[in-house]
Amino acid sequence: MPSLSPAVAEIRRAVRTALAALPEPPTAVIVALSGGADSLALAAATAFEARALGIPVHSVTVDHALQDGSARIAEDAAARAAALGIDARVRRVQVAATGEGPEGGARAARYAALREVARAERAPVLLGHTLDDQAETVLLGLARGSGAGSLRGMAPLRTDDDGATWIRPLLAVRRATTRAACAAEHLTPWEDPHNTDPRYLRVRARERVLPVLEVELGPGIAEALARTAEQLREDAEAFDEMIHETIEDIVEHAEAGISVSTAALAANPAALRNRIIRLVVQSEFGVGLTRVQTVEVARLVTDWSGQGPLDLPGCTAARVGGRIVFAAR
Repeated sequence: MPSLSPAVAEIRRAVRTALAALPEPPTAVIVALSGGADSLALAAATAFEARALGIPVHSVTVDHALQDGSARIAEDAAARAAALGIDARVRRVQVAATGEGPEGGARAARYAALREVARAERAPVLLGHTLDDQAETVLLGLARGSGAGSLRGMAPLRTDDDGATWIRPLLAVRRATTRAACAAEHLTPWEDPHNTDPRYLRVRARERVLPVLEVELGPGIAEALARTAEQLREDAEAFDEMIHETIEDIVEHAEAGISVSTAALAANPAALRNRIIRLVVQSEFGVGLTRVQTVEVARLVTDWSGQGPLDLPGCTAARVGGRIVFAAR
């Protein structure tokens, strides 16, 4: 009997650990399958582990219709999944403008399609993001200067307000391992030309920046960035818990918006104050504030000199008596 490939064993173990960490055992699972090495190796490992659990596996391949031959590529990926004993599906979507470029539009359409299947099957969705993807995400967040919120990267497990659960079992697995697993299991992944197209910022980070950092600063940069994400995510979760405990006592509904006590904001340290401001605006108006915008709102509390209302994305902020009032525009 041939020995099990170490790469295949590592990915199966990662999937097994991720499924065991769920609050309740799943009755089915869904794999987001692009056909690339990461998602294909994930699909194979999930099919193996699901058989031991006695639960069905579904895969969803999203055809964004952004490349020539995209329908054939999606069908080929679904056929590979079906050969693994997976209930394979293809969803064709229309990519709409989101203000975040073609990548952002495709991502939004893809997650909407996955969410629809997850809701129908009442099953969590497994995503094939690896340690390398996490490192790239942290590096890009660092380049944007958008604070610890973006540096915490992707969560291994997340449940949205609508109940959709997203699992990333491979965040501790290197991309090279998924390729080795595919080779060991005789699976031929699709090579997405977008993954080597230098027009995309993430590709430049992957192909140019990270290799230079590895050469100049020594090996282990990707692992260090991933560890940074994990540590900052722990900090952020602690902050979020503190914010939700605080916010109930200092927030009140106002005409056309919401208001926050200036005294309460002033009593909190800057880090907590800024997070409260961002959370209030995000929760009430569905928009995220930049660092500069957040600091300007905070100045209405800490450096008040009669300045007028601030124009923010989707709302205004003004000091009215002892409160900061956020109102819809």
